Amino acid sequence: MPYQRFHDLHQSGCFLMPNPWDAGSLRLLVGFGFPAVATTSSGWAWSRGRPDNGLSLEDALRHLAEMASRSPVPVNGDFEGGFAVAPEGVAANVVRAAATGVAGLSIEDATGNADDPLFDFALSVERVRAARHALDATGSSVLLTARTEGFIVGRPDLAETVRRLEAYAEAGADCLYAPGIRSRTEIRTVVQAVAPKPVNVLVGADFTTVEALAALGVRRISVGGALARAAWTGFAQAAQEIAERGTFTRLGQAIPFAEVNGWFSKD
Repeated sequence: MPYQRFHDLHQSGCFLMPNPWDAGSLRLLVGFGFPAVATTSSGWAWSRGRPDNGLSLEDALRHLAEMASRSPVPVNGDFEGGFAVAPEGVAANVVRAAATGVAGLSIEDATGNADDPLFDFALSVERVRAARHALDATGSSVLLTARTEGFIVGRPDLAETVRRLEAYAEAGADCLYAPGIRSRTEIRTVVQAVAPKPVNVLVGADFTTVEALAALGVRRISVGGALARAAWTGFAQAAQEIAERGTFTRLGQAIPFAEVNGWFSKD
């Protein structure tokens, strides 16, 4: 079962969990041999012509169900903030997300309000606790990741990040995640604070290596929307060259048609 395989990956060592945004990118990453994948709310939204967090709960549930049904490896679902503020709303939505077949779900504490970017501490903890109780009630063993978003919403406070992650761990989160932490000190501090529970680190730029993160005790590495950004970079640069210069040099640098087609021609 994908639930047990996903839990097993978190028990020791360090594994990579890249982020596809559609069926094609999922198939390619599975073909490269990654043991698990995670959806990306930003990459998926961009593929639909929307900004991050710009799609609905119903959209998200359909997307999670499609990705889980197409993947032979465990899928962790980026469930944004649970598409609700109140703990009971998060709980109800988590139950529906668990039914899509994903092996894991992540819940954020960001409000989406730049003036007050994080939910109140007590409310944030209750949201995680509600998600934990809801998942337990389903009997599905979906792995719960709790995220604190301070470092990516303008509140890069390491002490507050640790306080929240410790509380989320106590509230029942299986894995802890603070996107935006980058320095060795930040990462080591978070890993040690919530040990023995595993920590996910987001790598969206060239600031570290798998070996370095593993040495710090990181259990799981994801890339969020970075692969989608890389894809959009190539697309936008080639299209912009055509539009502005009338030349096609970037198209000449693309992977050959036969190779790309071959990725999707195998059963």
